[in-house]
Amino acid sequence: MPIASSATTSGRLLALLSMLQVRRDWPGVLLAQRLGVSERTVRRDVDRLRELGYAVHAIKGPDGGYRLEAGSEVPPLLFDEDQAVALAVALRIAVGTGAGIEEAAARALVTVRQVLPARLRRRVDALEVTTAEPRRRQVDTEVLLALSSAIRAREEVRFDYHSPGQGDDAKPARRVQPHHLVVRAGRWYLVGWSAEREDWRTYRADRMTLRIPNGPRFTPREVPGGDVAAFLAARFKGSDTNAWPCEGEVVLHSPIAEVAPFLGDGVAEEISPLRTRLRIGSWSWAALAARLARFDTDVDVVAPQALRDAFADLARRAARAAEVVRQA
Repeated sequence: MPIASSATTSGRLLALLSMLQVRRDWPGVLLAQRLGVSERTVRRDVDRLRELGYAVHAIKGPDGGYRLEAGSEVPPLLFDEDQAVALAVALRIAVGTGAGIEEAAARALVTVRQVLPARLRRRVDALEVTTAEPRRRQVDTEVLLALSSAIRAREEVRFDYHSPGQGDDAKPARRVQPHHLVVRAGRWYLVGWSAEREDWRTYRADRMTLRIPNGPRFTPREVPGGDVAAFLAARFKGSDTNAWPCEGEVVLHSPIAEVAPFLGDGVAEEISPLRTRLRIGSWSWAALAARLARFDTDVDVVAPQALRDAFADLARRAARAAEVVRQA
């Protein structure tokens, strides 16, 4: 079906450029069919794109065709309406990424917004983005770019790592094979393999000071489970799998509607209008007992015994704290 925007030369050029961007090679015949024009018109439109600075190469062969390559100069950027709105929305969201590009993203958003038609500006302005996360320490953009480059080049990185409470004593640089750069809860993390420790390690990018040059090249590995997001979530749970090391089952003396807002990653099941079965986890039994105490209701422990013991220990601590207050 011919593209509707090909009725005018400018609209047809925009449609042609959009197609060249989403597919590596395009036969000339197919481009002509999609645009609803002749192959001769396609050749003229390709020449116009070249005059604008786009590196469109002709492909030799029985069918012929075209390929869009990266050019040596920055040509005018052409976007269709959906692409323009998506770009503006992405820039607005980028202001809160903590990647050290907030000011540049805000300036770019102003520039893009100024050239949008009024109807598209209204669509963009209708999106209000409020960052609920606390203000995070920003990551140096150059650090993120250097880490990304090392991941692509499969080169070991060397860096100093500054942890909270760490003294100023000089320590040897850490050496890690970088595999993934991940954003989680507003922070940037490097996931890599430590040959020295023979294990996977996770580092906050805002605490890294890179050393130059990079180390030797390495053969990439696959994170356990093959899913880096699940792997990182598991590490934050203190587990090798995406599951809490301590999981328990209880019955809460509250309706499920009052339990649901505070579930987190727990699983709730209604037993009766005033009883809810809950399976939930944490990184320790003490932490799990404290997490369940938040529900501010009676709790019947179904399993395991370790959770009952944790509640007993929590009760002793609470009783002691109350006694100290009375004595004071």
